[in-house]
Amino acid sequence: MKAKLSLLLVCMVLVSGCKRYERTEEDMTMPAPVVVTRGQEENQEKEIKMSEKEIHIVTESVSQESRRTPVKVKGVYISAYVAGTKALMDDIIKHIDETEINAVVIDVKDDNGRITFSMDSPLVSEIAAVKRFIPDMEGLMKKLKEHNIYTIARVVAFRDPYLPELKPDLALKLPDGSTYRDNKGMAWVNPYKQEVWDYLVEVGIEAHKMGFDEIQFDYIRFSTERGVGDVVYEEEDTQGRSKTDIITEFIEYAYERLSEEGVFVSADVFGAIIGGGVDSDAVGQSYGDMADHLDYICPMIYPSHYGDGYFGIDHPDTKPYDTILAALKGSKVNLGDHGKEEGHEIVVRPWLQDFTASYLDHYIEYGDEQIRQQIQAVYDAGYDEWLLWSAACRYHWSALKPSQETGRAGQTTGSLENQSGDKAA
Repeated sequence: MKAKLSLLLVCMVLVSGCKRYERTEEDMTMPAPVVVTRGQEENQEKEIKMSEKEIHIVTESVSQESRRTPVKVKGVYISAYVAGTKALMDDIIKHIDETEINAVVIDVKDDNGRITFSMDSPLVSEIAAVKRFIPDMEGLMKKLKEHNIYTIARVVAFRDPYLPELKPDLALKLPDGSTYRDNKGMAWVNPYKQEVWDYLVEVGIEAHKMGFDEIQFDYIRFSTERGVGDVVYEEEDTQGRSKTDIITEFIEYAYERLSEEGVFVSADVFGAIIGGGVDSDAVGQSYGDMADHLDYICPMIYPSHYGDGYFGIDHPDTKPYDTILAALKGSKVNLGDHGKEEGHEIVVRPWLQDFTASYLDHYIEYGDEQIRQQIQAVYDAGYDEWLLWSAACRYHWSALKPSQETGRAGQTTGSLENQSGDKAA
């Protein structure tokens, strides 16, 4: 990135003369320009001889990043099936127009490893990964933009039961060479494999070309289910790196490439990894370290996902406000100075629960009051963005403020540092 910025300065001299480069609010996510010293004059002269085509490539790459306009998100998850069903999607858009919701998270690479709309890119085509749940993604994106809705592409990462069937060498392996499968019989890809990283980045880039404003990685972790302790990792892949090392490295790798394309990058993480410990080590998610390489981090802090006694609360699912507030207070403590590098600050955007966990021994029905309590807890913790999760995409719309009260049309903000904001994967 520093090299590109250096080239950009040269380009600006060529185009507009010796004019000081002043960073605008839009540019605040970029590192400061590199100053060329006397010892670098020879290299500078070589750079000045770039062709017009090279200048265009460099300036276009940097301008892509500077065009990223952050939005204070209040969003809902939309499955590929719902997104591809016109009547259902039209109904959701109608509700969005009437409420404070301003964003949608749509499955692009789903839990079954399938790409949900037509995508013509190398590995996607090679393994025939497309399953067109959304037959007219271009038309859907156009409609969402017309309604001023911010679009987030959900890309399920390392739980992928499809890719390993076509490329077994990328799967998690057991000692006998067979493919590891979780409790649902699903295979997982090996997070240590570079080819998997490139595939996920490829999907993210193609989603952005379709018009998505943000790429959100889910299941960026190792499996923790029965039998995973038997999985073997080759030293040539691990090279001494731990699970948390490799997940953080993937995030850094993906962020570097996707942000250069002009798209925001976020990641879903377990709520239980806030503060570190055995949960963090098991899944490979280090809350603070991951935050250093993301625009948004999205802890899944559903009250139903915390065991009895967590945060000192007898039954967390029955205390939605207290549970969300406690989790996000922990987030602030855990982050500390993480995620505050290179001119922008990480935004914490939690996933909240819009479903009833009737499978628990101690639960309550979740309705308007419980949804609102969770949202209020986000604000009381000092954050101002959130997402609602319902696997069935059935939301308590009446729990949300009317759009007239929130001025949803003016949803865009200045820069990431102006935001106070701090799924079942």
